[in-house]
Amino acid sequence: MARKHSKHGSYEDLRQEEEAPEVAVPCWLCGRPTGKTIVWHHPVPKSRGGRDVVPMHAICQQTLITNFTNSELQRHGMDVEGLLANPAVRKFVDWVANKDPDFTATIAKKKR
Repeated sequence: MARKHSKHGSYEDLRQEEEAPEVAVPCWLCGRPTGKTIVWHHPVPKSRGGRDVVPMHAICQQTLITNFTNSELQRHGMDVEGLLANPAVRKFVDWVANKDPDFTATIAKKKR
């Protein structure tokens, strides 16, 4: 026999909970609000003893990985200004500043 009333409330209550806007955290590197996908990045690589994580866009993380080695990232640590002093990273951040939070593109690999 089917129940006339649900134990957990109606579906209307669920819809109201889903529509609540989420607070977008800013990206650690570029400062734009993060979109649907948030990458939790270790500024100091785990292989170098890093434990702290910061929210980033995937494209911003790929830019860091492309332009810096683990040793360089360890030296910079949590210093964003030190990373932005690199001309390639500064150019990227200026370029991506007006893009959508969920924007993604391929990153050119560093010539070694």
